[in-house]
Amino acid sequence: MKKILVTGSIAYDTIMVFPDRFRNHLLADQLHILNVCFLTPEMRREYGGTAGNIAYNLKLLGEDALVMATVGEDIQPYLQRFEALGIGTRPLRRIPGQFTAQAFITTDLDDNQITAFHPGAMNHSHQNHVTRELGAGLAIIAPDGKDGMLQHARECASAGVSFMFDPGQGLPMFSGDELREFVRLADYVAVNDYEGKMLEERTGRKLEALAREVKALVCTLGAKGSVILAQGQRHEVPSAPADAVVDPTGCGDAYRAGLLYGIAHGWDWPSTGRLGAVMGALKIAHRGAQNHAAARDEIESRFRKAFGYSPWQG
Repeated sequence: MKKILVTGSIAYDTIMVFPDRFRNHLLADQLHILNVCFLTPEMRREYGGTAGNIAYNLKLLGEDALVMATVGEDIQPYLQRFEALGIGTRPLRRIPGQFTAQAFITTDLDDNQITAFHPGAMNHSHQNHVTRELGAGLAIIAPDGKDGMLQHARECASAGVSFMFDPGQGLPMFSGDELREFVRLADYVAVNDYEGKMLEERTGRKLEALAREVKALVCTLGAKGSVILAQGQRHEVPSAPADAVVDPTGCGDAYRAGLLYGIAHGWDWPSTGRLGAVMGALKIAHRGAQNHAAARDEIESRFRKAFGYSPWQG
């Protein structure tokens, strides 16, 4: 089994609910002098960020991931949470004078969202370095500061650490040349269907062609499941049944934790993708990215119920 290094963001998500519709308060002919205030009596603060979410899901699977991220002076509540969960925080770097990355999300009754994102300490992710001394055998380069993502990919390749490139919502930051470099250095690539189309557009290459440069390219399709292109084969992975469909926030990170677990344990691609599907289904039934909970045995039971076998028994 390979020790897993998770690089990416640690963030707070402040989510507010506006008990009306934005369109009732916006004048189409006055948007050039926009000045509005939305009263939001309902508010909650969630723990998030790509690295935090992936590490949380790996912990549910029984993995002690190494979490590498840059955080601000307000990180203490997040640190206390991870310490209580038994998630190591040694590779986290606190940046003086900075806030931890955070999103402020206001949602109306039509599920429209207005989001303000402050990257804060995330912009300093390049101050962290991937070295052999970390002891990682597998890593994921998840959305983070642009310079940090490029640097960590190059450092993983130099240190001989296999890694998954997961550009996520950070994909538009990169040029075609930079994205082609990521693919050239990576062992695995993971995107959703929208990101997959953008990756094709930016690189000028179809996903099938890009997949030939890596061990596997994974494209998630939401409720339709996912497709894994690996070693010239196409594996179509169905979604797993969920107890409820409540909040998709963090489902992609939960799926990627399943991928990393399967890769680290040497599973075949259909089983690896199905574990990702189970983790995504477990998460989508709860609000927030880290409020679902299940022991590893329960995850195995859900897998067996959904797909008729257990890869842990193979």
